[in-house]
Amino acid sequence: MNTSADLYFADGCGRCKFGGTPQCKVNTWRGALLHMREVLHMLGLHETCKWGVPCYVYRDKNILLLTAFKDHAALNFFNGASLTDAHNLLQKAGVHSQGGRIYRFKRVEEINKHKPAIIKLIKEAMNQAEVGNIPLANPATINLPDELVNVFKENPSLEKAFYALTPGRQRAYLIYFTGAKQTATRLARIEKYIPQIIKGIGFHDGYKKAGRHK
Repeated sequence: MNTSADLYFADGCGRCKFGGTPQCKVNTWRGALLHMREVLHMLGLHETCKWGVPCYVYRDKNILLLTAFKDHAALNFFNGASLTDAHNLLQKAGVHSQGGRIYRFKRVEEINKHKPAIIKLIKEAMNQAEVGNIPLANPATINLPDELVNVFKENPSLEKAFYALTPGRQRAYLIYFTGAKQTATRLARIEKYIPQIIKGIGFHDGYKKAGRHK
């Protein structure tokens, strides 16, 4: 997986076979991505690379990701739900999204049209980072499945490790575990990821290291 923001804009994230080829999603939206990158640099955000994509940091806090998808490019605000989105630019990335929100774009013209509003959102996120007012997603909105509760009773070390994970990582596991309809399947999923949880590895971290989840 790519560990350089510069390399991302040249060859993509490195998580699929199209990295460094004309088929890479970064090539589809390259002009818009580079234009948005200039805006982020202008605002003084520190650029790094996390999870294979450019991540922008302020006061040692992750503010947003800049990434390419098949149908669009996007700014992914880690705590976008807390921002004042007067122009309704931000959307949930998925049905299970809590704090995160994304701004989708395809062309430089779209960015320029919304630039004042985009900059306002980014500056608000930066201000939150400066004053420490960044709410965390609450994993309690998804109840623990009975199977996990029972496993915790038998394995207190697992329970301790689970609650040592960040709220977002806890939530990702809960979404996956509760997505199974049958008890046997839920138990199988839990058992499979016990070693990963014990090691403090997030559900999606494991995806990136080992491939597609089953």
